[in-house]
Amino acid sequence: MRTIGVEEEFMLVSPDGRPASVAPAVLQHAAAIEPEPSARMQDPPPGGVLEKEFKQEQIETSTHPCADLDTLAAGIREGRSRADASARHAGARVAAIATVPGVISSTVIRDRRSRLIGADFGHVAREQLTCGCHVHVEVADDDEGVVVLDHLRPWTPVLLALSSNSPFWQGSDSGYASYRSQVWNRWPTAGATPPFGDGATYRRVVADLVRSGTIVDDRMVYFDARLSPRYPTVEVRVADVCLEVEDTLLQAALVRALAQTAITEHAADGDRDALRDGRGAVRTEQLRVASWRAARSGLSGELLSPRTGLPVPAAMVVAELLAHVAPALAGFGDLERVEARLDVVLRQGTGADRQRAWYAEHDDLDAVVRRASERTLS
Repeated sequence: MRTIGVEEEFMLVSPDGRPASVAPAVLQHAAAIEPEPSARMQDPPPGGVLEKEFKQEQIETSTHPCADLDTLAAGIREGRSRADASARHAGARVAAIATVPGVISSTVIRDRRSRLIGADFGHVAREQLTCGCHVHVEVADDDEGVVVLDHLRPWTPVLLALSSNSPFWQGSDSGYASYRSQVWNRWPTAGATPPFGDGATYRRVVADLVRSGTIVDDRMVYFDARLSPRYPTVEVRVADVCLEVEDTLLQAALVRALAQTAITEHAADGDRDALRDGRGAVRTEQLRVASWRAARSGLSGELLSPRTGLPVPAAMVVAELLAHVAPALAGFGDLERVEARLDVVLRQGTGADRQRAWYAEHDDLDAVVRRASERTLS
């Protein structure tokens, strides 16, 4: 079984629903109850500890690599529970929201790298308080990883739409289902990429970006999907952090199925873009437009079909994705679970839809955060 793992970023919020700059205290508490460093592997796989993020109002959790969704679900829930327990020790809670609804001035974490990024990137860094969901899927080597990267490019906007969970920004409705993606794409390396073709080309591009002096290191390569700089995985980073565990699992299952489909099709005929309508590789310009459309309306309007580039109802594009990866999902034993969750999301809406419904009910953005914090641990 091709293993998968998940990293999730969470907002730290006070009991009244406002952001809390307590990440150092949360990390200190977590470190006190974690195993001693000598008891860990020198370079462990993703998972096992809470980690800092760029701002003091957020925290990151991760899972170990998992072969099945039930094990992954347990790891995600354990990570959320562990993060919330340490947050409570600091007088806060965790909330799985990708942007803070209210007005916020955030604080860079106190380390040299983050301060350097803050100084270099100015207002982009000052306003950067967003939370994402990163799915890692196991690959054999760089070349296999690039097969996956080049194949899944057209489907990343659909993954973004399914995860959309950030409708509010600085005290008002942004008009977007995923405003996080709009804020995130201010970084110079963020967003869609052209096909790379092979692992050597990918590594050369990353090395050139680092040598440019614009980014601090290869960890600042913020492509929608990349080869992990630390692990033998493809890391798909396009999604908002998901409000509920089942939506995180949906992202993980779809990413693994996309990876397996890429590898299977490439072994059969060398097709790296997976779209067989004669148009060739989808251009990066088209992907940027498709990603903007997905961020703007989520699942509530139209998305651009990866196969035709034309706008169609979101449910039809989701059906295209499901049909594309159904054999791989069935092979992993995930098909029925994914079909059931997609049905729920299409009927009940995404995290963005639920946040807007809570705001309509309470007319209070802090209440939205409190409700989200409750759902994070459900």
